[in-house]
Amino acid sequence: MIGLTGDEERRLVLGVAKSANDNAWRERLSAAQARSAMAISQLHGLPDVLARVMAARDVVPADANQFLEPSLKSLMPDPSKLVDLDAAVERVADAVTSGKKIAIFGDYDVDGATSSAVFAKYLQWLGLEPVIHIPDRIIEGYGPNGPAIEALHADGAELLVTLDCGSTSFEAFETAESLDLDVVVIDHHQVGETLPTVSALVNPNRQDDLSNQGHLAAVGVTFLFLVGLNRELRQRGVFQGRKEPDLMALLDLVALGTVCDVVPLVGLNRAYVTRGLAVMHQRRNYGLTALSDTARVSGKPAPYHLGFLIGPRINAGGRIGDAALGARLLTTEDPMEARAIAERLDQLNTERQAMEAAMLEQAGAEAVLALEERDPAVLLTGSEDWHPGIVGLIASRLKESHRRPAFAVAYDETGKGTGSGRSIPGVDLGKTVRKAVEDGLLEKGGGHAMAAGLTVRREKAAELEAFFNTELKSDVEAATAHRSLKVDAALTATGATLDLLELLERAGPYGAGHSEPVFVFPAHRISFADVVGNGHVRATLASGDGTALKAICFKADDKPHGRMLLENRGRNLHVAGSLSIDTWQGTPKVQLRILDVADPQRTRV
Repeated sequence: MIGLTGDEERRLVLGVAKSANDNAWRERLSAAQARSAMAISQLHGLPDVLARVMAARDVVPADANQFLEPSLKSLMPDPSKLVDLDAAVERVADAVTSGKKIAIFGDYDVDGATSSAVFAKYLQWLGLEPVIHIPDRIIEGYGPNGPAIEALHADGAELLVTLDCGSTSFEAFETAESLDLDVVVIDHHQVGETLPTVSALVNPNRQDDLSNQGHLAAVGVTFLFLVGLNRELRQRGVFQGRKEPDLMALLDLVALGTVCDVVPLVGLNRAYVTRGLAVMHQRRNYGLTALSDTARVSGKPAPYHLGFLIGPRINAGGRIGDAALGARLLTTEDPMEARAIAERLDQLNTERQAMEAAMLEQAGAEAVLALEERDPAVLLTGSEDWHPGIVGLIASRLKESHRRPAFAVAYDETGKGTGSGRSIPGVDLGKTVRKAVEDGLLEKGGGHAMAAGLTVRREKAAELEAFFNTELKSDVEAATAHRSLKVDAALTATGATLDLLELLERAGPYGAGHSEPVFVFPAHRISFADVVGNGHVRATLASGDGTALKAICFKADDKPHGRMLLENRGRNLHVAGSLSIDTWQGTPKVQLRILDVADPQRTRV
């Protein structure tokens, strides 16, 4: 054993210091959390495995009951705590009561589409006919722009509300001001001290906002805004003699945007998703129902379905097709139109997958060459042949493959590049991109800690890579120094039951910031392993008593853990992964999603 302290050695799971994917397997529970787990189990009469999962996610005994039943009522703050929200509510309420035409300007991703749909549907319930504008990613780029604002104004818009964008749209809002068009911004992106001049700018991540709601996606902020707006309209007597809008019916869309924007599933976000999944199961939204059927979502909807089946299809419209398709799908009241849009989005998603595969092959080769020659802290790849709508996906794949932040940039014929980046925990990409803009390396850029966008000239790419290296090398080294897989508990195939999964669901839903439980299956025989579909490895694990557990290892036929499974049929391996319910052919069964494997005979460094 090399480089492990005594404490680190004790916390290794099954003694695995080096897995197939070069991870050390470590207990997720700290010593203090282990004591908390014991207290949760004893005080509330909960099974040990559930108590361990809860404690490892920082649940303390006093909060255990509330955690298991996340309530919007208890977790939702007074909307007025958000800076400028009351001003935004008043301005929109005035427009509603006077019947003015409201234009909605949203972003082209799922968060933007759901934010736009949530607000539009609410206004439609009030008898208004808002117009939604989603910018074309290639022609217009991100956020409000002058020509679009001029067109909306010419079409009769008397109030512009931007959703999931607008916090840095200084020039565009100068156009709005020249047209005497009032603007309300509802956003969640990181911003600097200077903000554009508008009627109201609601953003829990603005530096003077102390609401502690910065973890919300834009759709979550939009829902909070609607709670405030609904309260104001009630006080103005708008609902007298008519049915009040059912805000809870919008939570399926709030859940979708929250999951797909990969914000932490903690606090209010967790309540949004829990309640939203229940609403989605009722199949009340025609568009969401049609897309779920097209994507072959079966059984009870889960965050996985939202993030990996439904979300990518909505995003496909914004990436390579009509950016407005997602918002249209989610707002339509016509089942036939919903089915037609869903089928079109499914087709676009298939086209997107083919384009992504070709781009990824080129980007992967470029990344390997850069690592061999320069070993940069941040991978910066680019090509004139790439589609700008897919660069974010390429950056994500590179980040996963090489475990460091990565950018992919699509250049046009003039050398102007539109890029997207993805980061790793502990490395703030958005902050660094904003500094690059201030230093003149980028024409524009911004984003979150984990994801950022930028516009760069081809001739400045080398200088930008050097800048990233200077700014982030130490952060990247610190973040990647200890590669590990956090493990919640050990199980056998016999213990992986539907009852266990129902138990674990009580501590969900799981996602970003609220990680899915990971279990290890010690020395289970790989009784079957083969490649299926698009590079997936399907396997069957067998415990000592012969109980079999079906497993899947996504896109892993060329990855170390996938190869180890394929090369060790009939042998025993330690296997780590997360459990889910597979409802294929209508019968629910437990399935293991394999994340890593280790050879019991070769676990040391």
